[in-house]
Amino acid sequence: MNQEIKHPLIIAHRGASGYRPEHTLASYELAIDLGADYIEPDLVITKDGILIARHENEISETTDIANHPEFAHLKTTKTIDGEIKTGWFTEDFTISEIKTLTAQERIPQLRPQNTAYNGIFTIPTFQEIIDLAKHKSQTIGRHIGIYPETKHPSYFQAVGLPLEATLLLNLQEINLPIFIQSFEVSNLKELSQKTDLPLVQLINDIGKPYDFVIDNDPRTYADLLSQKSLKEIAEYAQAIGVHKNLLIPRDIHGKLLSPTSLIVDAHAANLQVHAWTFRNEDFFLPLNLQGNPQKEYEIFFSLGIDGVFSDYPDIALTVKLNE
Repeated sequence: MNQEIKHPLIIAHRGASGYRPEHTLASYELAIDLGADYIEPDLVITKDGILIARHENEISETTDIANHPEFAHLKTTKTIDGEIKTGWFTEDFTISEIKTLTAQERIPQLRPQNTAYNGIFTIPTFQEIIDLAKHKSQTIGRHIGIYPETKHPSYFQAVGLPLEATLLLNLQEINLPIFIQSFEVSNLKELSQKTDLPLVQLINDIGKPYDFVIDNDPRTYADLLSQKSLKEIAEYAQAIGVHKNLLIPRDIHGKLLSPTSLIVDAHAANLQVHAWTFRNEDFFLPLNLQGNPQKEYEIFFSLGIDGVFSDYPDIALTVKLNE
């Protein structure tokens, strides 16, 4: 079985989420069949401590929960990472209750074709995703990587459902490539003391890590981009996962400007650079690349990027093979 995955890595963002509702086994399996190197689940947790794949712990946008009168009493309002949200939250449900729900397309206005799959697929556990990757790796003869994100780790820690120990337990003894990613810093530092698996510091183009908010740390994501900060990140992580605007900013009209030095700076600090998120729809594309998602990949690949998160891994792979 071929161990070597050539860069740039094609990371299927929530599976092949341009073609199937995100974070479903069908989405992950299609991503693998389309040639993705890694599949990427966002992880939240249930009341009984089972990791499941959802974009958020509030699940009204991505499941049919609103159609389940038996759960109407569990609708509530919470503050998650400083944002007030009303809906249903995974930590209030057991895994058996979650398994009665089905997934639905999160952005139907942009991906109406995916609504054909609403109500078909259940919500996968992290273990089911691992089992899929192992099975497909054996079947097709190449190692499929798994690239989980810990969602809202400080929040889940505060409500007594920490993600990290369960995550590491799930990842024991699986002979597949792994990256673990987080927008927070403290949980990655903690993980670095407990595992040799590669870690990825996620960096947005706005705001700050939520653990910095809790700790009254004045630094923002922008402060993590300095050469000094990148060296500090390299003490606990092997890569940064960055909003692509941090690599090539856009002007006020949405056109691409000149690249920044971030890839060069990160490589100098011995960090890989993975960029998110590449999508086909004009809504997401730079103004000067409307209708041409392939060109966006070409431009970013030419910078020497180490990986891309894509909702359409087949498009990313086609451009990679033509490089």
